[in-house]
Amino acid sequence: MDHFHFNAGMGWLRQVGSQILIIGLPLLLAVTLHEVAHGIVADKLGDQTARFMGRLTLNPLAHVDPFGTILLPLILILLHTGFLFGYAKPVPIIEKNLGSPRRDMMLVAAAGPLSNLLQAFVYMSLLHTLLSRPVSVSAAGGIMALLAQIFRMGIDINIVLFVFNLLPLPPLDGGRVVSGLLPVEWAKKFSYIEPYGVLIVMGLIILDPYLGVMSRFVWPVMGGLSSWILSLATS
Repeated sequence: MDHFHFNAGMGWLRQVGSQILIIGLPLLLAVTLHEVAHGIVADKLGDQTARFMGRLTLNPLAHVDPFGTILLPLILILLHTGFLFGYAKPVPIIEKNLGSPRRDMMLVAAAGPLSNLLQAFVYMSLLHTLLSRPVSVSAAGGIMALLAQIFRMGIDINIVLFVFNLLPLPPLDGGRVVSGLLPVEWAKKFSYIEPYGVLIVMGLIILDPYLGVMSRFVWPVMGGLSSWILSLATS
């Protein structure tokens, strides 16, 4: 009996370890490049704060948020929620340093989600190349099958981050874009939502079985876009 429990426990650990590898690598890269994209665009537009604070680096350790990058995704994996999300430490940006603050903040905000969309297409190209090999992925086994799973997950994760961050609520990137498009007075009133923006989004997710906002408008966009990009890889 003890031997049975040991084998079952080791099997569970291997399964969890495999999930962490397949999900963790593309998620870590996705949130890192998302924040670096913000910093690079801000740097080009006049605010070098991210550069001075060492945040224009691809070293994930400079961007890892203990809860958002590690603990939150791990909890979602272990609970089998079917939804995966994570985030890194926001890149510091001083708006007044930008040449045209309102316009430039929109560009800085949009850079993060667009970096995720670009990454999704990169994973699509990698997966297409892998699946185009003369030997099938299943026949090659081992590392090839693992890479295929990582590339597929890379598409899904980056599309989730792309769509989720474009939701029109501050402090999400979509909210900052909307704020830049609004007249100044309206933008000030819109900014009052910011302290509650994340709570609103979490509430919409938790209460979705009753409200249906996410399942009607957000999840279909994520699923449709992810499926389309995956179809390009397998065509």
